[in-house]
Amino acid sequence: MGNKVNTIGVLTSGGDAPGMNAAVRAVVRTALAKGMKVKGIKRGFAGLLDEEIVDMNARSVSDTIARGGTILYTARCLEFKEEEYQKKGAEICRKHGIDGVVVIGGDGSFQGASKLAKFGINTIGIPGTIDLDIACTDYTIGFDTAVNTAMEAIDKVRDTSTSHERCSIIEVMGRRAGYIALWCGIANGAEEILTYEKYDGNEQRLIDSVLEKKKIGKKHHIIINAEGVGHSYEMAERIEAATGVETRATIIGHIQRGGSPTCKDRVYASAMGAYAVDLLAKGESNRVVAYKHGEFVDFDIQEALAMQKELDDGYIYKISQNLSR
Repeated sequence: MGNKVNTIGVLTSGGDAPGMNAAVRAVVRTALAKGMKVKGIKRGFAGLLDEEIVDMNARSVSDTIARGGTILYTARCLEFKEEEYQKKGAEICRKHGIDGVVVIGGDGSFQGASKLAKFGINTIGIPGTIDLDIACTDYTIGFDTAVNTAMEAIDKVRDTSTSHERCSIIEVMGRRAGYIALWCGIANGAEEILTYEKYDGNEQRLIDSVLEKKKIGKKHHIIINAEGVGHSYEMAERIEAATGVETRATIIGHIQRGGSPTCKDRVYASAMGAYAVDLLAKGESNRVVAYKHGEFVDFDIQEALAMQKELDDGYIYKISQNLSR
């Protein structure tokens, strides 16, 4: 157990994700309802070191739940990996009367949160990343919106791909995690799903698949390519040269990070924000909020960071092999 918390600081760190504003809003309003004060820390840990700290009230988060991105802005901060700056961050928190911090972000952000806890600031992490790559949780803020954005874009590409009888390679985000690719591959009826975790680099198999389906009269061919595999334009050129089928690459890009969050991202992010404040109100520290097996729970941050997540650990990946035939 950490110390009693009277003033909470909240920050967003790393890549932005739709639903972060819902989490910030829940932190602010839940804390105020418990009689706590709230301060917003702008631009993540970098903003903490620069003392970009503002008072927040209920009106500070009005009309923000439907907005994408993060009203607190975000930045990456390599300095915060060094103990000197971790201590400085804790000292700045104390200077501003902040005795508890909610950090919304991914694995790297949780490392920073854990360091603040080490230096006496009660800290709770909330998983905010479109990549769904945090092992301790079945849900991360932003994934649902991002995968729906990508799905809708791929539907549109499929329309023109069919009209021109093309092969389309569509690259989605996710860094080295293939969840967006996997879900879109199933949702969009793709013939091939390439993920960093599973793709073996066998491009000849893709070529053979295009030729085989062309023989049986298929008029288009959709390949979903994960960001971690990449090289979509070069792959398209090689497949077209080998098959004679016009092949185009489309990289959907950062539109997956933006946009108004889905209902799920608004509700789950709100629940996680409120849960984080509940933990701080009980004096908890060095914890990360998670959604596991249908419940909101929490883990020690270091325990959470040590967990491993595999793409093939569920039924979804298994069925994708048959559904993409």
